Amino acid sequence: MAQAVRFYETGGPEVLRWEEVTVGEPGPGEVRIRHEAVGLNFADTYFRSGLYPAALPAGMGVEAAGVIEAVGPGVDGFRPGDRVTYTGSPLGAYSTERVMSAEHLIAIPDEIGCDVAAAMTMRGLTTAYLLRRIHPLNAGDTVLLHAAAGGVGLIFTQWAKLLGLTVIGTVSSEEKAEIARAHGCDHVVLYTREDVAARVREITGGAGVPVVYDSIGKTTFDASLDSLARRGLLVCFGTASGPTPPIEAMRLAVKGSLFVTRPALADYIADPAERAELAGELFSHVAAGRIRIEINQRYELPDAVRAHRDLESGRSIGSSVFTL
Repeated sequence: MAQAVRFYETGGPEVLRWEEVTVGEPGPGEVRIRHEAVGLNFADTYFRSGLYPAALPAGMGVEAAGVIEAVGPGVDGFRPGDRVTYTGSPLGAYSTERVMSAEHLIAIPDEIGCDVAAAMTMRGLTTAYLLRRIHPLNAGDTVLLHAAAGGVGLIFTQWAKLLGLTVIGTVSSEEKAEIARAHGCDHVVLYTREDVAARVREITGGAGVPVVYDSIGKTTFDASLDSLARRGLLVCFGTASGPTPPIEAMRLAVKGSLFVTRPALADYIADPAERAELAGELFSHVAAGRIRIEINQRYELPDAVRAHRDLESGRSIGSSVFTL
């Protein structure tokens, strides 16, 4: 029997259950994957808490990497033994094995291990669309990134440096500040003790930044708006502290004709060609060592409750995975 983490009601980490599940044979267009590593993402807590709706009972997780064990009729481009990763598929990645549609799969280059792939597919593709699709950026531009020592943050900062950008990053502690600097963050702001917008204005000579990347949401929204230059763009791509507050259009005008977007990764990898392009750029940087993926927390799948508690408490740094 395969095993998986499932939940039957929404709530805190304690609703997660480790149990045996039946995994059948793949049907048309499907494959059966034996997982070697599973990604732990903050978005997982949104499904568990009910912030993101899911039909119950449900599996948990949307990102994993492993080896294809069986291929159903009509599957092209994959065969048993192939190493693959995925993100954004239906819930159920917190499992030892599963059957799923082949359309979500991305082949893993030989230079990248399954644990690294599970730690970076969602975070890396998120970084890819943030830096390569949302807004035209030029070498020399300065941007503000919240949670600079998080899983996305550490990839983002390294990639931003490859593009010639200057990064102002916010973190919650001196320990995380050191980690952010070690990954290329040019200016670090401790949001727990400093006025973020005031520091951004100081660093930029009063101009503000053209783009703010905010994965925190509720508690950072005002500071993000106040950090923008005239006609700047606020990219709200996460809600770690709670949902982004309602936006009054006139407020955007008064603060400098600002723009706000709330993108989702799914809309940037829905097209197979675009997903392949973004993944190819990401994987090439990682395979060549230009972007380092450091796994700072490793858990076993039965420890999902503890993993979620660590994640929501802010104790996690960088990427986390479940290893099998």
